[in-house]
Amino acid sequence: MFSEQTKIGINGSIEIPGDKSISHRSIIIPSISSGICEISNILKSDDVLRTMNAFKEMGVEIKEENKKIIINGKGLGSLKKPNKEIYLGNSGTSARLLTGLLSSQNFESVLTGDKSLSSRPMKRITNPLSEMGAEIVAQNGKLPLHIKGKVLNNCKIEIDIPSAQIKSGLILAALNTEGTSYINEKHITRDHTEIMLETFGADIETKKNVDSSQIIINGKKNLTPKNIDVPADLSSSAFFIVAALINKNSNITLENNTWPNYYRIL
Repeated sequence: MFSEQTKIGINGSIEIPGDKSISHRSIIIPSISSGICEISNILKSDDVLRTMNAFKEMGVEIKEENKKIIINGKGLGSLKKPNKEIYLGNSGTSARLLTGLLSSQNFESVLTGDKSLSSRPMKRITNPLSEMGAEIVAQNGKLPLHIKGKVLNNCKIEIDIPSAQIKSGLILAALNTEGTSYINEKHITRDHTEIMLETFGADIETKKNVDSSQIIINGKKNLTPKNIDVPADLSSSAFFIVAALINKNSNITLENNTWPNYYRIL
């Protein structure tokens, strides 16, 4: 027999949190642009907050006002040497993207993580970065990573493993590298990084084939700040959608449902 609550159904409006992958990039890219960016609907998960704290430790002014994250970036080479190791918890996205970005800076840094992250392979990002001349010392191919930032060389890199994290780490390294870099991925992956960078004025081009792509980056071009509205994460709404479908007389409204999953530049 159905309870009275089941007869009534599930009703109301639900604000869906922002997409995690785009939230990471919405901190990283504004932090190396030249000017102020406002980010709305960012996901405040542990992983995203690790990325945010990393940039605060590197001197980026980041604050929250009126439910928005305000980032005052100073340009590609503006990051400062952190006073301590950068702890990333369990965030693989933070680790791989920051490894690429920090490889081309003018200071040394150390990335650490929790037990789980420290067991994950990092050679898949450190090996291709070494082709650009990066100097990274790993612990048996894993965290902690000791990164000696330096001037990198542009080159052509092949990515065998389908990973948007690896590709994004290499793109971030190429941004601060003189000349033209070519990143060839044998399997197409999510292109959040490329889309956002293009919007921020990076000299980046993507040539896609049926199942592969080539990303071409001309480095050392300053990024122009834009405001970002992070879209909702469809997967986070799945529980509410299913609950409404299996309960009669349900009527729910999903807020922030800017699907398909692309952010809005305001």
